[in-house]
Amino acid sequence: MKVQEMSVYQSIALDIAQRIVSGEFPVNSKFSGRTLLASQYHVSPETIRKAIGLLKDEGIVSVSQGKEIIVLSDRPAYDYITKHKYMKSVYSLKQDLEILLHEKKKIDDKFELILRDIINFSDRLQNLKPYNPVEIQVDKRSHAVGKTIAALEFWQKTGATVIALRRGTNVTISPGPHVVIIEDDILVLVGDGQVYQRTNHFINGLDHDQLNP
Repeated sequence: MKVQEMSVYQSIALDIAQRIVSGEFPVNSKFSGRTLLASQYHVSPETIRKAIGLLKDEGIVSVSQGKEIIVLSDRPAYDYITKHKYMKSVYSLKQDLEILLHEKKKIDDKFELILRDIINFSDRLQNLKPYNPVEIQVDKRSHAVGKTIAALEFWQKTGATVIALRRGTNVTISPGPHVVIIEDDILVLVGDGQVYQRTNHFINGLDHDQLNP
């Protein structure tokens, strides 16, 4: 049975019950049969039959052999309206719950995607650990003093990328290939796990401890 169809004949049954309670259809009165009701409510006689069936089951009306509808009592009509209002409230709460559950599922799905991205990003950070920046100070005896990064063929010889240059209190981000290196410059660079040892040896020709006794 379709929910939409059920809603139509239940609504008609409630309307008739309300008309009985209001006195439009007094107790013991007879009112129009299914064909006339179908015309009033603009639905099929079958829908009216189902609506009257609901009222009959509640003891609100009876149907004579001549198909006349007779009002039996207005009290069960009132009870029927009250009960429906309660059921409607329960149905509304059920709808609200379904909406909340749907929203919760959307939030859970989004949370799972974000969590997966965080995990993936964390994995990438783990893989990038060897590329954390290191610093190398240029010794005054270094062959690099007075030369540019390009002239030194820095990346080709070391595999390191200079990402910044500290000179005193000044910091230059991405200094570029044409910067001339002077003594005591501090090169900030990234590379693989051996980048510090390899680059320090290339720049200074000695281990850091030997340069700073």
